[in-house]
Order: sequence, then structure tokens, then C-alpha cells
Amino acid sequence: MSVADLNNPSDISTSDTPLKPIGLKPLTALRALSELLKNKEDTGQVFVIMRALSGRSVPKGYAKLLRTAKGGRIAYRHEELATILSDSEFLKRLPEGSVGRAYLKFTSSENISAQGLVEESRKGVDQDIDREHPLAWYGRRLRDIHDLWHVLSGYGRDGMGEACLVAFSYAQTNSLGFGLIAIAGALKLKRECPDQPMLRAVWEAYRNGRRAAWLPGEDYVALLSEPLERARQRLNISRPATYQSVPAEIRNSDVPQMVAA
Repeated sequence: MSVADLNNPSDISTSDTPLKPIGLKPLTALRALSELLKNKEDTGQVFVIMRALSGRSVPKGYAKLLRTAKGGRIAYRHEELATILSDSEFLKRLPEGSVGRAYLKFTSSENISAQGLVEESRKGVDQDIDREHPLAWYGRRLRDIHDLWHVLSGYGRDGMGEACLVAFSYAQTNSLGFGLIAIAGALKLKRECPDQPMLRAVWEAYRNGRRAAWLPGEDYVALLSEPLERARQRLNISRPATYQSVPAEIRNSDVPQMVAA
């Protein structure tokens, strides 16, 4: 795999049409949320929600990245994480116990892939996600690290874990789409399992996201080789205690999944 392959995959659009500013579209988001709650497998609606409520979160996040100590170098390399995370042979060569090996085990056991997440995002209305543009690249970066955040945070892909992870992600990104999905998921979980600490688990996930280091600014290529537990300590990612206190069979209630295989 060459540097050119990492930075310029064949599906990146080279259109010269200017990127249009994204305004908030709450009605679009609510309609998409309604469809998602009817059918949790319709995960393309997640990306409709994210697009409708992203507002200034992407340009603000990209600007914050450039202000970090290593952010300029990361942006200059503009590596496509979906390409790297799809390279199972590369991941297999990483040390046992590393973030990358844990990610490979997670995606294999869940029968999901980085490319699957890419395809799901293309079911939405965001035609700019594949553009050759710094803000589009940053948007892809946030999309592609979703399953890595599952691994780092300790939240599974069960219904409760997804609700918790989007709350964690809202704290990290300030994207209102994550906030809306987290609230909807938490209320649905509480309604279906009133005797379980569903709301407390989602709130704890938000707080864990607030306390953790700013994960969008991490060098993920380097992070993949780092021991998982050491990475969690370095990044100040707390154990999801309330989530883990709920029996596994209850965690998998019928709430929307963020991603599909």
C-alpha cells in the first residue's frame, strides 16, 4: 500500500464545485429520526440526521485540529482512515493487545468493516462526503473512527452500547446529530427497560466523553500500534461502569444501530 493509495483513493471526488455551507435542518433530522426508530436497520437515516444537524461542528472541529500540537501534521498527511482500517493484513501484523488488533477482533466478531460504514454513509444525502476537500476529509475521518471509538470506549454494538457511544461522541464533537440520537435512544431504552439504569448509563457515557482527551485530534495510524489499556489511560477514557453493570441480554434492546456490516 503506497502513500498515494492512502491519501487519494479512487472514490474521492475531484469536483471543483465549492462546498456549500451547511445550515441546520431540524425538520429533516426529525423525519429521519422517525424513520430510524421505525426501522433500526435503516442506518442510512443516521447520516441524514448527522448532515441535517452538523451545522458548524465540522469546520470548527477541523480548525481545532489545526491548533493542536500534531494536528497540522495529521491534516497535511490527510490519510484516509477507511483505507487503512480496511487493510486486515496490516492490522494482523500489529502487536497482540494493541488498539489495532482489538479493532480487528471487534470488527471480525461483529461482521462489520470500515468499507461497510463508508457504503452506509453514501445512502444519505451528503454528496460532499467524498469530495477532495479538507472539510470533507475531516468529515470522513469522524465517520471512519466510529468503530475505533467503540473499542476505545468499551461500548459494544448492542442497542445500549450504541446509545452510549453517540452520547460519548456528542461530548467529543458537539455535533447535534449525535445529541439527538443519544436522547432518542436513551428514552427508548428507558421505556423498554424501566428497571435498568439506561438513562444513567447514557449520561455517564456523555461525561466520559467530556473527561476524555479530544479524540478527533489523535494520530490514529500511530494509535493502532499502542497497547489498548495504555491508550485508554493516556487518553483518560473511563471504564463504562454503568453500561457494564447491565446484563448483556438486556443491553441489546431494539434501539437504532449507528452502523451496519
